[in-house]
Amino acid sequence: MNTPIHPNLSLTPFSCRLTPPFPAPSTTTTTPQLRPLFPHPHVSLYPLSLDKTHPHTQSNPPNSMDSPHTSSSSSSSSSPNSPFHLTVPQALEFIQSHDVNLRLRAAQEIRRLTKTSLLCRRQLSGSIPCLVDMLVGDDDEEAREAALLALLNLAVKDEKNKVSIVAAGALKPIIGFLQADNGSLQEHAAASLLTLSASSVNKPIIGVSGAIPLLVDMLEQGSSQAKVDAIMALYNLSTHRENVKLILNSKPVPFIVNLLKTCRKSSKTAEKCVAVLEYVVVFDEARDALVSEEGGVLSVVEVLESGSLQSREHAVGILLTMCEVDRFKYRVPILSEGVIPGLLQLTVQGTPKSRSKAKMLLHLLRDLPYQRASLQPADTLENLVYNIISQIDGDGQVSKAEKMLAEMVQASMQRSLRHLQERALVCILADHQAPDEVPSK
Repeated sequence: MNTPIHPNLSLTPFSCRLTPPFPAPSTTTTTPQLRPLFPHPHVSLYPLSLDKTHPHTQSNPPNSMDSPHTSSSSSSSSSPNSPFHLTVPQALEFIQSHDVNLRLRAAQEIRRLTKTSLLCRRQLSGSIPCLVDMLVGDDDEEAREAALLALLNLAVKDEKNKVSIVAAGALKPIIGFLQADNGSLQEHAAASLLTLSASSVNKPIIGVSGAIPLLVDMLEQGSSQAKVDAIMALYNLSTHRENVKLILNSKPVPFIVNLLKTCRKSSKTAEKCVAVLEYVVVFDEARDALVSEEGGVLSVVEVLESGSLQSREHAVGILLTMCEVDRFKYRVPILSEGVIPGLLQLTVQGTPKSRSKAKMLLHLLRDLPYQRASLQPADTLENLVYNIISQIDGDGQVSKAEKMLAEMVQASMQRSLRHLQERALVCILADHQAPDEVPSK
């Protein structure tokens, strides 16, 4: 037997209450009230999401650098007075609204949804044209920033979205933001170009868009984060051959050297600095600028000595290119910065390419009229070092070269021994740790 429902008892999802006063039951039929198309922006028709806005996350960039951080500006985060989050269908609906507040709310929620979710980036790709329209059409700075941050998150690790964002016309307003007075907007624009330039399809388009000179300007005038994003974007663009000349025309060498001086030589920033320099030193202007800039060659030598393996490979590549073009012109500036110890170390500790380049550079740094061709063997590493050291410091320096080589070999053996001991310790610990569970299959 079904229990009758009191006609004044509301069973809507939002409330369950009796409406006072309680009149006698009516037999008349009432027309149900239709739900509005757009609910109040602070009320969700779906269950409350437990997700919270997260701080920006790091992503390991590939050879073509993607943005090293997703957007995290507090000014564009969801309002603290809006505890309810939108779902993907609601965000897609709101972003198409003519209401400015609904579009702003949708952009903020798209940014939140796409911060860590690859699936949401795919599901929300249809919002890209509307977000680009917000970059162009909205006069409100908060709305433009929210749209830019949403597009930045949509592009991270999603090749299709990168291409779609550029195809939708986002480059022009983003480039305009690089010149904005708002420093936060400048940083987001640089980060967006970094992310978009990771796409091979976008590299030539961005190259001819006028973005390169502004990125170089940012190396001089931008904030610390903007400088990092700018050099990484320039690196992405430099991997497209036609863009190298455009970068060179913007005269970036002094600003890259200044950035290289101030950053840690083992950092990713240093790696991208020397990578861009290696691309441009094939041109006379870049080589001359590097030599004439105070501390230019020294900065490269410092990376060669203490940078990451990839950084050291780029650094020795820069010096080798210079000597291959005109070794008599660049030999003295390179030798005067004390490059020999780093090259010796690189011949045994570098990557295969680094070791090969280091030996070739040592060969080119010899003063040929005084080479000891009569000694056997003529082209051993020891012979190369003897010749170079004798020309730098005068006579009686053979013992110095021998000492350098002996110390280098001894240090290498000690490092190898420590590495073997560490590996043996790891194996012993692994043998004594029984798994708590059967591993998943």
